[in-house]
Amino acid sequence: MKNNILKKLSNALLIIGPGIFAIGYTIGTGSVTSMLVAGSTYGMELLWVLLVSCYFSGVLIYVFGNYALKTGETALFAFKKHLKWGKAIGILIILGIVIGQWNSLIGIVGITSNIFFEIFLIYFPGLEGYEYITVLLIAAFIVSLFYYFLLKGTYLFFEKVLIIFVSIMGLSFILSLLLVYPLPSDVIRGLIPSIPEVEGGSMMVAAFVGTTMAAATFLSRPLFIKGKGWTEKDLYVQKRDAISAAILIFIISGSIMAVACGALFYNGEPITHVSDMPTALEPIAGKFAMTIFFFGTISAGLSSIFPILLIVPLLVADYRSGELDTTSKQFKVITGLASIIGLTIPVFGANPINGQILSQVFNVFVLPLVIIGIIIVINGTAYRAIHKTKGWINGSLVAALIFSLVISYNGVKAIIAYF
Repeated sequence: MKNNILKKLSNALLIIGPGIFAIGYTIGTGSVTSMLVAGSTYGMELLWVLLVSCYFSGVLIYVFGNYALKTGETALFAFKKHLKWGKAIGILIILGIVIGQWNSLIGIVGITSNIFFEIFLIYFPGLEGYEYITVLLIAAFIVSLFYYFLLKGTYLFFEKVLIIFVSIMGLSFILSLLLVYPLPSDVIRGLIPSIPEVEGGSMMVAAFVGTTMAAATFLSRPLFIKGKGWTEKDLYVQKRDAISAAILIFIISGSIMAVACGALFYNGEPITHVSDMPTALEPIAGKFAMTIFFFGTISAGLSSIFPILLIVPLLVADYRSGELDTTSKQFKVITGLASIIGLTIPVFGANPINGQILSQVFNVFVLPLVIIGIIIVINGTAYRAIHKTKGWINGSLVAALIFSLVISYNGVKAIIAYF
């Protein structure tokens, strides 16, 4: 019975296809951290930001996917080919995304390693005086294992690994929501736009958008579609895939925020450290809920490591409009360097919570440039000759651009205030 359920779930996620990578990029420990901090500090007040971000994210995933199927061009290559100063814009986007994603990787490895340590501490209390070395060894093992998989794998292999992690993550957080949940009235109020008028409120909003509307998700879409083998006849499948990804991102992320609200906000216990996240559930819902949340958070972290390690080779291939070659020397060197960078927080023994939220804020700044690029390209003469862009798409993209500019402005103010 259990195997049948898992098989059905796996088959359902296989239908999502490249959308599974969108979930992997979007819901990592950066997203989990942002949702937990928001839910524990502000309750459900920022649910509207998540909803709007997921809508715009779904539209952008769909538009970038459709463009690739209609033209055969990848996103950065299209910017380079069709935009004035396209080469410079492409390089600027690559640099911005790499900084944001590698910062996220540092936080992901740090948080995931710390959570593994908390699990080991439950069964081996003698490790309490050896936190630094244990966390560092766990981090080194994780990045080494994923680097090995990268060198041996293909697109389909990466997709299957992500399906496992995303399945565990989604089920864990949704099951946690059944055990700990917010008041329905707070959920309804959370859909009314407002920004918490407290210190850190603007930064949290920017972090929400940075993790949910990650530019890397949209730019990598055409290459993952190529890897899946989709063609123009799969336009409907691509649309369904984009919608499914956006809905799942909202459900899973919203569940995390709701659990934090139900478990922590009502008790006045905001998140300040990694170990606060799952262990705060224990007094309210018991060790069962704590264990479930542990596995969900770990799966969120592990599901993001693959896509982030792939991001630079993906962007380079995108810029050249080529295929992702996982056997090249360039691929091995770049992913190896990213793996080493991922060990930064464990090596220095830093608290990854604040750094992880800050890295999500930095992800916002490239987003307006990416949206402007796709608006110009899909309304250009070359694309209009083969496909007419619908009015609702242009309207949604313009709204997404305005939204991203407002959030970027707030992000700048928040970072200035932070430092």
